Amino acid sequence: MRQIRPAAIIDRSRDRDFMREALTLAAQGAALGEVPVGAVLVQDGEIIGRGFNCPISTSDPSAHAEMVAIRAAAQAVDNYRLPGSTLYVTLEPCSMCAGLIVHSRVARVVYGALEPKAGIVQSQGQFFTQGFLNHRVLYEGGVLAEECGAVLTEFFRARRAKPTE
Repeated sequence: MRQIRPAAIIDRSRDRDFMREALTLAAQGAALGEVPVGAVLVQDGEIIGRGFNCPISTSDPSAHAEMVAIRAAAQAVDNYRLPGSTLYVTLEPCSMCAGLIVHSRVARVVYGALEPKAGIVQSQGQFFTQGFLNHRVLYEGGVLAEECGAVLTEFFRARRAKPTE
């Protein structure tokens, strides 16, 4: 197993670059007809996991972008714990993904757009601040929020414009 240096967790200098990579992944999901959410997991300045929403194409209801990226990262470092890592995701995480973030010991979450219906970091609750959690996650929202929100808005606008069969 690889040893991780926790001191490397807060480096905002590349937040926008990593979020742009997550946006690229979101576009890949949209091309498959999936809700366009993308995520990358970064450790020591390197992307170790990538993912985009793919529950429809994989018939896996848990295949949210965060879940896919964290699974890939855990495999890449051969460890189910990912201390010192930062997860970049284009949309505020839901409760399922927030639980995995805590369990895998991701140190920091950076998200783009708010998710007013199911976002559990800020919109529908402050999950990461709950006293019962055995791991504290740093979080920051709003990085490239307009771009992240626009991708979702356009996707759903186009979907609504398609005639139903």
